[in-house]
Amino acid sequence: MTIEERFERIEHVTAGLAEERRKDREESRELWRSTQQHLDQLAARVDQIAVNMDRFVAEAAERDKHFASEMAALDHRIDALVSAIGEFIRRKDAT
Repeated sequence: MTIEERFERIEHVTAGLAEERRKDREESRELWRSTQQHLDQLAARVDQIAVNMDRFVAEAAERDKHFASEMAALDHRIDALVSAIGEFIRRKDAT
């Protein structure tokens, strides 16, 4: 093999390596873009979950307030009923 043939072989191998590296870089870039896109989608989903959770917490707090007011009214009705029963028993015993 002559020196010229060796140089041509080296150039050929070097060109092949350079092409492989170019393809690797392009694949890496595409993978990075895809990963970024998935991360963006995931971040959007997390944001939506946070919004939904905030709404759920607010609705639960409102239901809790409503339930507390209904329980207070029920307590008042029970107190009134117990007092009425006590008054009925006193009247019955008085007669």
